[in-house]
Amino acid sequence: MTYLRYIFPPYRLRALTCLVFALVLATVAPTLAQTPRVDARANVLRLGLNVSGFNTRDPHYAASFADRILADLVFNGLIRFTPGQAPNLEPDLAENIPEPQIINGKQTWTFFLKKGIYFQGEGPLRRREVTSEAVLRSFKKTMDPRRSAYAGGYQGIFIQALDRYTVRFTVDPPQSPLLFLPKVADYAGGFITAEVHDPREPESPRLLGTGPFKILGQFDDRFVLTAHDHYFRGRPQLDGIEIFFVPRPADRLPAFRDYLDLMAGESNEGWVNRVMALDHARVNILGVQETATLHFNTRKPPFSDIRVRKAVAYALDREGFVHPFGETMAQSIFSPVPPYMPGGLSRDNVKAMGLDYPTNLDKARKLLADAGYPKGFRITTVASELDQYLKNARTLEAQLARVGIQLDLVLAGHARMHKLIRSQDYPLVLYEAFRPNTDEILSRFFHSESSVITGRAPATNFSHYDGIDALIEKARGERITLNQIKLWEYAQIKLLEDMVVYPLHFRQQAFARKDYLELGHPVTAAMALYPQITEKTRLILPRPGTGERP
Repeated sequence: MTYLRYIFPPYRLRALTCLVFALVLATVAPTLAQTPRVDARANVLRLGLNVSGFNTRDPHYAASFADRILADLVFNGLIRFTPGQAPNLEPDLAENIPEPQIINGKQTWTFFLKKGIYFQGEGPLRRREVTSEAVLRSFKKTMDPRRSAYAGGYQGIFIQALDRYTVRFTVDPPQSPLLFLPKVADYAGGFITAEVHDPREPESPRLLGTGPFKILGQFDDRFVLTAHDHYFRGRPQLDGIEIFFVPRPADRLPAFRDYLDLMAGESNEGWVNRVMALDHARVNILGVQETATLHFNTRKPPFSDIRVRKAVAYALDREGFVHPFGETMAQSIFSPVPPYMPGGLSRDNVKAMGLDYPTNLDKARKLLADAGYPKGFRITTVASELDQYLKNARTLEAQLARVGIQLDLVLAGHARMHKLIRSQDYPLVLYEAFRPNTDEILSRFFHSESSVITGRAPATNFSHYDGIDALIEKARGERITLNQIKLWEYAQIKLLEDMVVYPLHFRQQAFARKDYLELGHPVTAAMALYPQITEKTRLILPRPGTGERP
């Protein structure tokens, strides 16, 4: 200190201290300014998502859970999965859910539209009514692989407008309600949209929906939606929604405590307990359960060799993948279709056939040596920033290292990861998803037409596999449910025999919410992968605990 006083007399030392403080304040102030101010009286719900941003605003490309949430808020289908009660179905834009009929030897489904429903928009756009022609245009977009990620699911389906408020689907070969109805529901390709063309951007039309909220856009640190005043079920009780992106795990609990009303959580028991310790906090644990799977690229070395694929299977330990989440949040699966869905195989089923691949490191090393990799090998793949993806990726990395396989992980934002795995040919892909029926799982992930990059209707066949095309197609056209289920089982047995995919686990969703947020419906399971915000959702104002009063 004496030395400092010699160099800096007291008045200079005080000046230096002030200068340092000013520099620190200049650095920190912008961060502080970005922290949202909590207005106890604002009737705007603040939703936090654990990603860096949306991948798309187009519901027909919505694949990540964040994109599905946005689609759920803005768009409708002819029918819908009952909010919070999936897989129950109820009418949406249509008056009812029809039964199939046979007309001229073909299966048909006829929908009668509710009248007086309008797409979102201001001025003349607000008077754009949902008619059969609008539905027809929307499904033509859905069925076009150049404009939709779900076109492959609509082969053999034809749509026509019978009159202003009646549309008819002809399905050839016929499909069971289990397979057909999700295609016209508020999920994936079933959303009804209207396009608005800007002459300045003819290749990028803006899409309008009919849902309870409409998009205003990105403003600084938040994505903003406002209430659709003319929503056909009644104006929402909320005036709007502000969506904040909180990708860093360390930031989420502080954000939820300080200013968020609803927050996408982490699927582990420790996180749930930490949330429940906060004031005014509740946790919703809900389905639908997403399944995590490891897909091998069967067209690209080293995984073009079945011995290498089986070596990896024997090197892995499913329980190690469940442990980071806890057994109440995740459970191991032994087939790509989980056991709670038709055609899913149980652990006992798979074990009885010798296809469970129990952990055996010696066997894994021998298979690698037989394939010409006695010292293992090195591969690169991409991993999402999302907590559940990263947990699986780190576990995979550690378990593969035990047999000499070095996994280089390229970390990417969740939306970026989705783009990369669909545009680049990775040797293996970790993926987590839910699909509404078994045909969707097998068709989108394992039919050759769905192969990424090279398929006729590219989707999520990361394995470039074509060994069960005939089984998928035969099951799709089967009218007897028991026969259909048997074909699905045979298809999965083939997948396990060829070790095209290694099933890991299914996982529950976890969301934190404040106790002054009333969702307006019970929550058991949601196809949109969150507790769902509807026109009935409301905030009890003023928000308690904010220190502000009207």
